[in-house]
Order: sequence, then C-alpha cells, then structure tokens
Amino acid sequence: MTRTPQTDGAAELRAARRESRLLYWFVALFSLFVNLLMLTGPMYMLNVYDRVLGSRSLETLVALTVLVAFLYGCMGLLDMVRGRVMGRIGARFQAQLDERVFSASLRGSANPRVARQAASGLRDLESVQRLIISPVLMGLFDLPFAPLFFLGIFVFHPLLGILGLFGAAVLIAFALANQMTTRRPIEQSTLATYQSEALGSQIRQEAEMVQALGMRGAAFARWQQARARSLDANIAAADAGGLFGALIKAFRLFLQSAMLGLGAYLVLRNEMSPGAMIAGSILLGRALAPIEMIVGQWAVFQRARDSWQNLTTLLGEVPEESRRMALPKPRARLDCEQLTVVPPGEHQAALRMISFSVGPGQAVGVIGTSGAGKSTLARALTGTWRPAGGKIRLDGAALDQYDPDVLGQHIGYLPQRVSLFDGSIKDNIARLSPNPDEEQVVIAAKKAAAHEMILKLPDGYDTRVTAAGGRLSGGQIQRIGLARAMYGDPVVLVLDEPNSNLDNDGSEALNAAIRAMKAEGKCVLIMAHRPAAIKECDLLLMIENGARRAFGPKDEVLREIVKNHQEITGPGGPGGVA
Repeated sequence: MTRTPQTDGAAELRAARRESRLLYWFVALFSLFVNLLMLTGPMYMLNVYDRVLGSRSLETLVALTVLVAFLYGCMGLLDMVRGRVMGRIGARFQAQLDERVFSASLRGSANPRVARQAASGLRDLESVQRLIISPVLMGLFDLPFAPLFFLGIFVFHPLLGILGLFGAAVLIAFALANQMTTRRPIEQSTLATYQSEALGSQIRQEAEMVQALGMRGAAFARWQQARARSLDANIAAADAGGLFGALIKAFRLFLQSAMLGLGAYLVLRNEMSPGAMIAGSILLGRALAPIEMIVGQWAVFQRARDSWQNLTTLLGEVPEESRRMALPKPRARLDCEQLTVVPPGEHQAALRMISFSVGPGQAVGVIGTSGAGKSTLARALTGTWRPAGGKIRLDGAALDQYDPDVLGQHIGYLPQRVSLFDGSIKDNIARLSPNPDEEQVVIAAKKAAAHEMILKLPDGYDTRVTAAGGRLSGGQIQRIGLARAMYGDPVVLVLDEPNSNLDNDGSEALNAAIRAMKAEGKCVLIMAHRPAAIKECDLLLMIENGARRAFGPKDEVLREIVKNHQEITGPGGPGGVA
C-alpha cells in the first residue's frame, strides 16, 4: 500500500485507539451480560401471564419479582460500569493525542493546506472524544446482540419473527436514507459554524480598531451574514435529521402495536400464549432500540467522522517531529548559507540565495522596502519557517538539528506584532513556564528597560493582562515582548521592527538593551524600517525583492546603496531606512 500523509495520519489515530483495546473488550463483555439480562423483562412477563395468573400463586409472583429486581439491579450496575469505562476510554484517547494535536495545530497554522484543520484541531479531538462517551457508541456495542432478540421472537412464533425482521429492515432503510440525506447539510453546517466562529474571533481580537473606526455596524453585519449561513445550515441539518427521527419513532411505535395485534390474533387461534405475546413485544423494542439510538444521535456520529477526517489530514500533513539529540548550549554565531525561503502554501520564493554571517557581540540591521523579505527572514531565523534551500546554522549546527523548544531557548524573538497571553506579566515574560525563574524574569525586564515601568503598574509583575493587552499601551506591550525575548539568556536575539511602537525614550532604552546584549557577546539581528533601529548595528544586510543586495559594515553599506548618506539618516530624508 502506498503511504500518503492521510494514511500516516489515520495510522496515528488508530494507534491511539488501539491503546484502549483491552478496555473495549471489557465493554464488549459487559455489553454481553447487559443484553442477556435484558431478557429478564420478557421472561418475567412470560411467567406472570402463563404461570402466575394461571395458578393464582402469590408466592410465585413475589419470588419472581424479587428475582427480577435483583437481576435488574445487576444490569444497572453493569451498565453504569461500562459507561464509566467508556468515559475513561474517551479521556485516555484525548490525553494521548492532546499534545500531538496541539503541536500540529501550531505548526500547521501557517500552512494553507491545513490551516482550517489546524484551527479546529483541538475541537475535532473533543468531537471524537464526545462520540466515544455518547450513546451512539454504546448502541453500536448493543447492535450485535439484536439477532439474539429476534431469535427469541422466532421461538415464540415465526410470524412474529418475520414481522420483526421486516420492521428492522424498514428502520435500517430509514437510517441509510437519513445518512445520505443529512451528510451534506451536516458538512455545510460544520463549515459554516467554523467560518462564523473564526470571523467572530477575529472581530473580538480587533475590537479596539473596530470601535475606533466606527466599524461596529459593518462588522456586525458581516458577522451576522456568516452567522445566518451557519444557522441556515444547522436548521437544514436538524430538519433532515428530525424528519427521519420522527419517521423512525412513529414506525417503531406502530411496529410494536402491530406486534401486539399479530400476537393477539395468534393467541385467539391458540397458536401462542398471552405471555409470549407480551414478551415478543418487549423483545422487539429491545432489538430495535440500538438502531433508533444510532439514528437519533446520527449528527454526533457524522460530526465525529468529519472530525476524524480532519485530524487524519492534520496529523498526516504535519508529521510528528523526530526526537533530536541534545546539543550543548551554542555559541553566539549564526550563518546563513544560500538561504531560500518559500512561504507555506506558496510556490514563489520570498527569499533567494541569502548568505551572511554574524558573530559574538555583533548586531546586524536588515533593511529593505516593505515586502522585501525582512519578516520572512526573521521567521526563518527563528525556525518558524523552514528553508526550501540552503541552511541556517547556529554554532555550526543547522537549526533543524535542535529540538524546537530547545531552539526557542537559544534564540529570543520579538515579532513585528507583539501579542500577550491571558495571565500575569510575570507569566508572559517567563514564556508561560509553569515554574518561572523569578530572578531571570526580573533580569530580562531590566535588560529590556521594562522593570521600572512594570513596578509602576497596580500589581507589578503580578498585574493581570489579556491577549489584547488590556490597559497597557503599545509601547509597554512591546517592552514586555522584548523582555520575553530576552528571558532565559538566549545567545541570539531576532527583533522584527522593535521600535515601531516606541517613543524616543523607548528607542533609547532599546538601543541600550542592544548594547548590553553585544557586550555580553550575543548576536542581535534587527529587521529595521526606521533609522533609529540601526543605530547600534555593526553590520547591515540590504534585501531587495527577496535577494541580498549588500552586506557589510554599516557605513560601507550605506555609502554603497545611497548617493548621499545624509538623505537616509538625516531628518529631511525621503523616508528613513530603505
């Protein structure tokens, strides 16, 4: 069989499911006893009608009733146990895949081929887990025992068995029609709901801008359109499922009445006893119960199946990272060798054949027009985007030789747009570490010139912030982001337009932080758009249309790429650093 990403992803899911196969066998064993004990009711009615009423024996009735109560108690206990086991199976399945799906969702978010699956990955995992603990799966365990109940009906009388089989065939036909009719509406409902939630999340993230620009009405109208599509799709799916659910329920009730009617006819002809008539009706209800349960919960099954397919695609397209050998802490030396980067999902390279080196205590300013490839280079240097060609080496080792989490400890990164996480400022600077080193938090904040600013906040380092920053200004958020980049003593610092939200004092504090990092023998790379950002740079890398135009000492590069140095660095220049 040819291996594809989908087959690899499906294999991972099946492997996680197989981890609980012993528990599944226990559930199957419990289901056997539960379904055998389901015969208690029919046998009780058979004996009451055919023995107790005929003999008028109160002692027999009491004995049978006590026995039935005991058996039903055992059945309830077994049913409760198998339900709890299924709950543990669902929890184990989710726990086994939580980290893997979380990692794949993060790494796949930038890949257009799996961006939707990445966005819904954790929700898809929960959907599969809900199926495992839902009545649907319990119904599937009970379904194989339906022939046992039909056999019991045939024992009472063949005509009753034929009627029961005919009814089961009609219900199965309804179930298949339900599956074919509801599949498309449920798929559309799932997609529309995802789009509506994604748009709502995006609007919430940009709430400040939406209100400032008077976009609330327009944003609500756009969201309402997506919401209306979602509601229409949900209604269509519910209508389709509700139609067959009602048909199945009505037909099952009629079938049980028909079973009693046929039974009564056979009793009148002395071909069976009244007890068998009642018992046959109970057995039929038990035989059809799993089918009705599965059809009634079909939407849950359908959504879980779609979620399984999404997870298969996500895990297949974003394979698990192989375990890498631990390397010693690297020295501050970064080399780019013929680096070519193609953004995920695109076919054209954003960077082509870029080569440069930076050593300990050096700062490199990367300049170029908007769209030249500066942010692309920053993402490649931090390992977020992998090179399509060439290598990026940290102390001689290619970046892909480091474990991603370990690499993040060696390379500090300040993105162009800084986002905070819900939690305290301490948590954000410590990169959400469950056991943050408070001394390192303070050291990082002081290096970023954020310590005094943080102490002036109501609760200092314990001040709670939200993903949007809350009461913090853009400059304060950027300083906290810089402190986060410096946390843990990284050997390389990659700063993408670090002074975009800083005032003059903030820019001076940034330059002081860069000087301190250089003095400690660290590498600093600055993606610059404003002249003040390259003040402390020793080297400049000029990128134009994704290719290296110049690289070398700052003053030499500036003289090379401009006719007049003052036009670039002076206050009357045409627009700052190119």
